Amino acid sequence: MPTMRQDNETINSKTKLEIIVTLCEKLKACYVFPDQAEQISKYLLKCLQEGAFENLDSGSLFALGLTLQLQEVNHDEHLWVRWHAQVLPENTEALRLDPTWQAARKEEARLDHYGFHMLERLPGNIGYVDIHYFHRPAWGGETAVEAMKYLSSCSAVIIDLRNCTGGYPGMVALVCTYLFDEEPLLLDSIYWRDDDLTQQFWTLPYIPGRRFPDTPIFLLTSKKTFSAGEEMAFILHTRKRGVIIGEKTDGGAHPGASYRISPHFEAFIPIGCSLSPLTGTDWEGIGVTPDIALPPEQSFNRAYQMALQIVLAELKDSKTTHQQQLAMEAQKALDNLCQGRSSY
Repeated sequence: MPTMRQDNETINSKTKLEIIVTLCEKLKACYVFPDQAEQISKYLLKCLQEGAFENLDSGSLFALGLTLQLQEVNHDEHLWVRWHAQVLPENTEALRLDPTWQAARKEEARLDHYGFHMLERLPGNIGYVDIHYFHRPAWGGETAVEAMKYLSSCSAVIIDLRNCTGGYPGMVALVCTYLFDEEPLLLDSIYWRDDDLTQQFWTLPYIPGRRFPDTPIFLLTSKKTFSAGEEMAFILHTRKRGVIIGEKTDGGAHPGASYRISPHFEAFIPIGCSLSPLTGTDWEGIGVTPDIALPPEQSFNRAYQMALQIVLAELKDSKTTHQQQLAMEAQKALDNLCQGRSSY
């Protein structure tokens, strides 16, 4: 069993130097942009010499101080350090290769319901899904498939990414596959420095259930929307597949991996960069700009209102009893919205 620290133990000057030296070595070996890794390393050593970390004696404060200085050079928010009370696995490579580390992350993903926090059919046959994280498709693929199958019969779909902090491009590709037709579509490419290769992410040739490429899509974003959440927003935005409503996203496009830089310190280092097949760029540092800019607390109501209006327009000449009932349901929901009775 791994040992535990009983409190946030004091970090002395010698340990700080050792951690920074190890961190700089990892940056130079792994960071996706080698020239920037050199700049960041020099800056960290300069900060150490000038006493920037002198009063940061607890593990958590020192990790925070390192993170702030790491991001000072090029503002890469994927670059950070975290202190752990528990001793980290003794793996000289990335922590993702350690079975114990992976087992803990897999359990966290399961308890998070693989990032799918809410799934609902709203009045008017509007689908709603709230995604907080795109966990590995090998872990949460079945959950994603069931969610998308449920949404496939809806007249419009609201995808809420306002609290989506990241994840894996493979899961983004799985979810996006349902939103496009069967013709293979290159969604994104990621260059990985460690393997010196570019990995392509395409829509999948087969998925359980049916695709819904013509269903109106509304995507909600906020300043919290980050990394893989932004990737999905960027894909739908550049492909003109849906309407993005909310705030400009945070601007982090560099996927990375966790490394052990001391028994209690983890460093997350970007080892890849995203390249859009349409623009040749990504959203790093600039974020994704919504089609309709609104505060996060107002974006759901706007999306729901627009979705209901689409449904009502399609049902204006409804003939069947079911269509007429759906039109009445949608109209009542729209009236409630106008009277301020609905909000997510």
